[in-house]
Amino acid sequence: MKLLSHIYSIFTFVFFDIREMLRKWTGIPFYTVNALRYAFLKQPAGLSISSGCILPVLHDRFSQAGAVRGHYFHQDLWMARKVKNIAPGRHSSGGSVPKASGPQNGHVDVGSRMDGFVAHLLSFMDVTYVDIRQVDSSVPGLKYENGSVLLLPYANNSMKSISCLHVIEHVGLGRYGDPVDPFGHEKAAKELARVLSPGGRLYIGLPVGRKKLCFDAHRIFKASEVPAMFPGCTLEEFALIDDSGAGVKEKASLTDADQCDFGCGLFIFSKAGPGNEEIGSRNK
Repeated sequence: MKLLSHIYSIFTFVFFDIREMLRKWTGIPFYTVNALRYAFLKQPAGLSISSGCILPVLHDRFSQAGAVRGHYFHQDLWMARKVKNIAPGRHSSGGSVPKASGPQNGHVDVGSRMDGFVAHLLSFMDVTYVDIRQVDSSVPGLKYENGSVLLLPYANNSMKSISCLHVIEHVGLGRYGDPVDPFGHEKAAKELARVLSPGGRLYIGLPVGRKKLCFDAHRIFKASEVPAMFPGCTLEEFALIDDSGAGVKEKASLTDADQCDFGCGLFIFSKAGPGNEEIGSRNK
């Protein structure tokens, strides 16, 4: 059964989702009836059905109002609340990032979801966003810096508040245009640890469970092995979104998370020491 499910997943990625197509087809009769009813009713000027502007949306009536589940929804909301409670240098003016403060006094995010986590943060603070791909935006409070999680444009021990959610599992797989490197995830983790300042917080989200590689989509990590990926850092808090995706389990067990197939581990790290020479090597 798992093999068939896996084959179907590959098929939908490469071609199309048969179940989604069937759901759309079931909406055709509803669309046709509604269109005929609308056409025979009195219509406002300029808002009548036109053959040059027909856009059938066939499946919304069969969907829920929203998806209040899954990794991204719960991860982004939970982590944003944590940053709001902990992060220093908060700016709520909605203006541009103050030049005098610099990213070390605000919050830096590396590659997380822009329309989820980063958008949450921008509602109460300014964010410097780092990614290897270009971001074109004039959103107040959002500053973009081109850079790689493998070589961040910041000095050792300089970031008081930095996040990287659902990114590390992709590094080194080539999916986003980065070089193929089987140890890319380890190098990314060390680089994030390098720039974290003593007393600062590093917010990490990644897939956890039975360790494996799903090329070129992502890696799944053994949760109990993740803290060792961040040298010089101490795990302050761990929470889990398990296989059900129904919500966040606070103060979860790393060993329990190891039993997931595809959970999401939420890690908050700190750094107590003055710096670590191994980290300062920039992954050479």
